[in-house]
Parts: sequence; C-alpha cells; structure tokens
Amino acid sequence: MAAVDVIMPQMGESIFEGTITKWLKKPGDKIERDEPLFEISTDKVDAEIPSPAAGVLKEIKVHEGQTVPIQTVVALIDAVGAAAAAPAPAKTESPKPAQAPVSAPPKSAAAAPAPPPPVKATPAAASAPPQMTDANGDAIRSSPLVRRIARERNIDLAQVQGTGAGGRVSKQDILAAAEGGAGSAAAPAASAVPARTAAPPPAGGALASGAIETAVPRERMYFGHYEVQPMSNMRQKIAEHMVLSKRVSPHVYSVEEVNVHVIAALRAKTKETFEQESGTKLTFMPFFIRAAVEALRAFPTVNASVDGTNIVLHKECNIGIAVSLDWGLIVPVIKGAEEKNFFGLARAVTDLAERARSKKLKPDEVMESTFSITNPGVFGGLFGLPVINQPNVAILGLGTIEKRPVVIDDAIAIRSMVYLTLTYDHRVVDGAVAHQFMGHVKHTLENWTEPIL
Repeated sequence: MAAVDVIMPQMGESIFEGTITKWLKKPGDKIERDEPLFEISTDKVDAEIPSPAAGVLKEIKVHEGQTVPIQTVVALIDAVGAAAAAPAPAKTESPKPAQAPVSAPPKSAAAAPAPPPPVKATPAAASAPPQMTDANGDAIRSSPLVRRIARERNIDLAQVQGTGAGGRVSKQDILAAAEGGAGSAAAPAASAVPARTAAPPPAGGALASGAIETAVPRERMYFGHYEVQPMSNMRQKIAEHMVLSKRVSPHVYSVEEVNVHVIAALRAKTKETFEQESGTKLTFMPFFIRAAVEALRAFPTVNASVDGTNIVLHKECNIGIAVSLDWGLIVPVIKGAEEKNFFGLARAVTDLAERARSKKLKPDEVMESTFSITNPGVFGGLFGLPVINQPNVAILGLGTIEKRPVVIDDAIAIRSMVYLTLTYDHRVVDGAVAHQFMGHVKHTLENWTEPIL
C-alpha cells in the first residue's frame, strides 16, 4: 500500500489555518475514500473533512486542539492502490477582492505558508486607499477588519509585527498593539494548543496576545468549588466578535408589536400540504424574511455597512439567519433573498440550518451578509435585544408567537401576536428610519397577500 498525505485544506480564499477539533478515526482504523476523517474549525466555519483515499489510517501528526497552516500534513493513510488517490495540488486562483469578514481574522500560525497571490484590481477597488507598505517597501498583508481597527485607534500598521500566516497582521496583533500602546504586537505563543488546566491563571498576570479581556481581577473569579472549561475555538470567536461589535457600533433598539394572526392561520391551514408538495416544513421564518426584504428595499440605509466615513449601500439583500448549535452559534447567509419566492426562501432556511448543524456549510455560505435575523422566540423568549452582526448595521430579533387579548375595533379579541426588535447602528440609521422600517415589516406581515404554494 502507498502512503497518502492528509492535509489541512483551505476552506476559503481568506483562510490560512485551521484547528483540528476532533478525529473521527484512530490509527489502525480502516476508512473509505470520502468518509469523514476529522473535524476542523476555522475563522469562518466548522466542517467535517473527508478522507482523500481508502485504506488504513497509519499516523496522526496533528492532534485535537492544535492549529496549523493550510497544506500542513496532519495524518498519513496507507491507501489501497492509492497512487491515483493522492490529493491534487492546491489551486492558485487569485482571490476575490477582500471584504470585511463576519468573524475574526485568522490567529497566528505555527508556521507560515507561502503568501497568497496578489488580489487582482477591480473597478470596485479603484477608489480604495493605496495598499500600505513597510519600511522595506513590501506590502502589509491584513484584513479589512484589521485596517479598520488600525484607523479607528490611530495605529500605524507598518509598525505592527505580523504573526499570522506569511507575516499577515492578524486581529490579535493589532489589538495587542492597541492595548500595549506600542507599534508592535507581542510574539506568538510557543504552542497553538489551548491550555486545559483546572488551575487559575496567575493573579494580576498580563493578558497574552489575543486573549479575551476580563472585567474584574481574575483572583475574584476563582473561589469556592469551581471547574475551569476552556472556550472552544468557535466560542472564542463569538466572544471576540460580540465585544468588537459593541465597541464599534453605538447600539440603539426599537420594539414593535405585530398581529400575525393572518400568517398564523395561513400556516396552520396549509402546512401539511406545503410539506407534501415541497418536502420542506413550513415555519414562520420565511414570512419574516420576506417582510424584512421588502422593508430593506424601501429603506436601503438599513441594508448597509460602514467603512470609515463611507456608507456602503448593498444592492443585494443577503440575509444572515442565526442558527443555534449545541456547541455555539453560526450565521449562514441566504444570498440574493430579494430574488427568491416564498418557497425558495423556505427551502434555503431549512437547507442552511440542517447543514449548519451537520457541519456541512462552506465558508462562503457564512459570509457577505447585509442584514441578519435571530429568533430567540423559538426558545420561548418574549423578545430579545441582539448584538449587531458586523459588518451589518442592523439585526432583527423575533420574539415568541403567542395568543394574547388585543383591542380590535373597540372589542377585545384573541390574536396571535409577536414582539419584533430592531437593533441598529446609530452612526448610519436614525430612529425615524428604524421605526419606519419596522412599520413596513409590520404592514407586510399583518396584510399578507403573497401565495405560498
């Protein structure tokens, strides 16, 4: 049998490393080609990686919890007739112009792979600021998020030592430079394996580069009987993303009560037929997506992003749908929601949610959202005040749908009601626009006319 290398795959053009979270096989186990071999977590998505060949898993070189650059050999397989099963060389297509990512930029890698090919110039990038260079005239590689933090905190990227893949300046590097008030970040940790210890960190000790800030002295957290559980890779990224969003965007909230009796009755009447004809369960989410899309088209400043002093108005309505997982939260994106009919939206919601829970999402399916929706109501929440999903400027929260007594034409009636909340970035969206947007959503839901079959 020939030996086949199992490599850390590149799960997206802007991803340069991955963390192995779980091996699904152990050395000596037989495995079929394309059978799930291990699970990884990246800055964009968690995924199962299939075996590149059939055979026997000979050796695991990178263990659970370790973070390594793409193209790193993580295991060896004694393959059955696998000369032709060796993995094909990585493609070298030029990446698309970078956009502000939903999640944090890659952390520093243990070893730096070759730098990616340069981004081709596009008309959209013609008005972008010139690329920064260091003292030697070499381009400084960094993400739009890192450059935005540098602008907001008045940090010279040329003075920051990049610890990411290929010398890339990561989010951890720029935050370390900001916290230290210096022009360079701390050196990367010697090991990428997260510490798993029940002992508390030294009291008063300095935070390592990329560490999550604490609100109180650490010695005040460790008392009595306790257990220390290190954050998962996904939980760390959620924490970083939420803190960054609250720092960047001034959050303001608007609440609207909506009578959804019409769509509740329509759903109850047609849900069995809908499932039989479409193979998809009829939930309330497509109704809310459709109402949100119509409101976004009427009030485009809610479908926007902020780049310094520029407002980016998106022409497409790419709707991010928050999906709760047993191990965290992820926001897959329905691209071009304004072009889909009701059935298309229903099918997209079901498909993305199922693949999110089975770790089958692709990196580009959690990127480029222009507006997000979260549904705490599915867990019984009356309503919530969600945090904006950067780089969006607004997020819609759905409360639980329940029957309540309401006054209709001076008479008390029982109707299905729901509270909707809009969290918006006050740098871009004013209160008047936010309430007009919510009024549009309310009108669409209360006066539903679109056929669903």
